[in-house]
Amino acid sequence: MSNNPLADGAPETEAGAPPRGDAASPGGEHPGEEHAREERAGQGAERDAEQTAGPSGEQGEPAQRSAVAEALAAAVRAVESGERSAASFFNEPRPAARPARPARPAPVPRPAAAAAPVRPAAIAPTAELTEVLAAGGAPQQLAGQVAGTLGEHAADALREDPWRLLAVPGVRPDQADGFARALLGPECGPGDERRARALTGWLLEQAALAGHTVLESSALSAELARRSVPDPEEALHDAIAEGSVLVFREGPEPEETDEEEEAAEPARLLLGLDRCAMAEESLADGLARLATAAGRDEAEPGPAASDWEAAAATAPSPSAAELIRAVARAGLVAHSGGEAARAEPAAMVAAAEGLGLRACAAAHTEDGRRRLAEAGVTDAVTVAGLLAGREGPGREEDGTLALDVLAVLDAPQLDVETAALLVESLADGTRLVLSGDPAVLWSAGPGRVFADVLASRTCPVVVSRTPDPGPVGELVSGIGVGELHQVDAPGKEVVIVPVRDPGEAVHRTVQLVADSVPRAIGVPADRTQVITVGHGGPAGTRALNAALKERLNPGPGRFGGFDPGDRVAHVPAPGRMVPGTVVSADAEGLRLDCGGTTVVVPPDRVAQEVRHGWAVTAHQAAGTRWAAAVVVLPGDAAQTLTRSWVYTAFSRGEQHLSVVHGVDQALARAVAEVPAKERTTRLRSLLEAQLRPAG
Repeated sequence: MSNNPLADGAPETEAGAPPRGDAASPGGEHPGEEHAREERAGQGAERDAEQTAGPSGEQGEPAQRSAVAEALAAAVRAVESGERSAASFFNEPRPAARPARPARPAPVPRPAAAAAPVRPAAIAPTAELTEVLAAGGAPQQLAGQVAGTLGEHAADALREDPWRLLAVPGVRPDQADGFARALLGPECGPGDERRARALTGWLLEQAALAGHTVLESSALSAELARRSVPDPEEALHDAIAEGSVLVFREGPEPEETDEEEEAAEPARLLLGLDRCAMAEESLADGLARLATAAGRDEAEPGPAASDWEAAAATAPSPSAAELIRAVARAGLVAHSGGEAARAEPAAMVAAAEGLGLRACAAAHTEDGRRRLAEAGVTDAVTVAGLLAGREGPGREEDGTLALDVLAVLDAPQLDVETAALLVESLADGTRLVLSGDPAVLWSAGPGRVFADVLASRTCPVVVSRTPDPGPVGELVSGIGVGELHQVDAPGKEVVIVPVRDPGEAVHRTVQLVADSVPRAIGVPADRTQVITVGHGGPAGTRALNAALKERLNPGPGRFGGFDPGDRVAHVPAPGRMVPGTVVSADAEGLRLDCGGTTVVVPPDRVAQEVRHGWAVTAHQAAGTRWAAAVVVLPGDAAQTLTRSWVYTAFSRGEQHLSVVHGVDQALARAVAEVPAKERTTRLRSLLEAQLRPAG
């Protein structure tokens, strides 16, 4: 595996947005390689209010920045004003001890959130912008996206710096270079500092799509050199001076040490986008604040230790009792386990409520909330709904959530920005439990929050001893530890269907969903989910959805390609997929039934937010389970499989799993040898710097 995360092919994550063509010119697709880059390109930087609104209710960056984040921003301003040189950041020693964290300002009270997501008003492209795009050879249909990305003065911005076109989602560097050549003529060259700045930002954005919050400077320099930037180091210094990139040092500080020590443990220089860096710093500060507060307020003492012990004694399982005891003594607790282990945080929430505390459990998806209700948490919420104010207990006058205990399930799905918003919404003294299955795919957005918290060992960790039942549970448990073995399935709970080529894979998949699974297992087609590796290719979601629609709900697609009765995947925000069914359409938009909730998608958002949903990817399926799952592994998927992908896909079926198997021994190799695609993050080191490892 390459040490350069930008040179390893397609990124691992998939935000769940509907597929779209390239913004500048449609191109070919490599089967199995359409992941987050395509998924999130259609959304750009846009986030729904329910994901981005902080305590102030405003969209954009979190309302409360951490002290460290403010210091980072101040450092950037110092470079811009000339007080410091950009080069100085590469050699600045970090203080031996972190300064004490100043008192956290009270969050601004948040107004009641609207029921529907707030969407930014579209900026109409001007005739001047259309002329500039035409002069550069860019397609006119790109004008709306350019205006939305660069603002109302987009035409002037592109004349001044043609490579700013690269900020538009979906535009590739070669297309931006061609646009610049057409506008600048002979003045255009690979060493133009504007090109280097744009490429640096683009590479970091691509890294964020792949889940990284930072990149090593050597990896970034190598990519700039590969793209013909004459002086990559100078380009990075220039990007730092512009304030668009932040730099961090990890490893030993520059001090007098012998040469052998320095050679054995070199420092790493990490570069990142300011939004990711500030979110990660804020999240680390917030988690440290909760952990050190230990959930206690001397002015308002909570339950006594004996009360917690009595609650633990009546817990439904030993693991639930262990979790209750951990929450009694710590403000931050991590809990890991499979599907059956969800009953343990549910029992903890019930115990906390029984002790008079305001407790809540939040899941990643609506289906996760359903499963929490089945475990006894009738007032469970989703993380997005909790942050938006549509669900949960509401907020105090200071803007913090009116909670004493919060359990967040599906914690691996938390990206750093969402996690930072959530933690900043918790008052000092609130107990936070992060719970999830560490073997599933990580978040669609940047970061690996749950994995970093576990790896830091800075809070109590409760590992569930409750196994998932049945043949599917046995199979998935083995995959989690790198073993793929045959299981006894007397009731056909697990079925392997060998195929020779993608065409046969599509045919057998349709046969399974429409005939075999309903007849042999008793699960109807509308409760069976097909999961495959990507959107493109002869056995990707597009091909499978077309074949499944033709068999299960044929029609002309008179509502923008959809017909009443079509199964769809609704993506209200990057990283969140909500299964639904088309009901009708009118002037207001496409009407969907999403688990009993009516959703109306405006006509201008249908292409970006809705796609057929008989077949989805494993990243989209994370956090949701169906009665039966059909996992499609065509031969061209062999190089993209990882243990976490297989684990996630195979664990989506509650009663039955069919595997349409065309990758031969690649499946066993992926399970045994490829745990997950790496992500470069800082949260673990930040937590370790602030908190002592838990014993």
